[in-house]
Amino acid sequence: MFTGIIEETGRVVAFTPEAAAWKLQIAAQLVSADVALGDSVAVNGCCLTVTRFDADNLWFDVLEETRRLTNFAQLAPGSAVNLERSLRPDGRMGGHFVTGHIDVPGRIEQLEPRGKDYYLRVHVPGGFARYLVYKGSVAIDGISLTVAEVAGDSFAVWLIPHTLLVTNLRDRKAGESVNLEFDLLAKYVEKLVAPRAT
Repeated sequence: MFTGIIEETGRVVAFTPEAAAWKLQIAAQLVSADVALGDSVAVNGCCLTVTRFDADNLWFDVLEETRRLTNFAQLAPGSAVNLERSLRPDGRMGGHFVTGHIDVPGRIEQLEPRGKDYYLRVHVPGGFARYLVYKGSVAIDGISLTVAEVAGDSFAVWLIPHTLLVTNLRDRKAGESVNLEFDLLAKYVEKLVAPRAT
């Protein structure tokens, strides 16, 4: 379980196919300083298991399924990725409950400054917009954000300058893919209500 509060922006060193899985190596200082083998780390919001680490790097095995269903297919050496260690029971809950299970990749439609803030609009593949509500929570590349607008198959959030400074959104552009995880409560409510609707 995660909170959507990004701890560090790491950089991809290598992402290569091997016999058993794709191997992802990420350069990181803060997160790598306090992990153990087998720990969970959210990479762009996707929960991965640490398979190796040293003072400056983290390594993960990535399933082909994970690569196909996330924006990982776009990762290349130098790509910035958002990192968050799993939530500790004695930690602060600053964002919202994020599982690290990506629902679907979305596509950036707009990312632009408006006044002192930044406006980000994301297109959601058909059917998934039902999980979005005004002032609800959504995780974009693992970042806990508040939905400001919902219109058809897209939604928008407002970003403060600090969010751009400490996350990979500072490098993103219109047309690029972002990992989306919708609010867990919305999915449970849908599951509970569905039998009554039939």
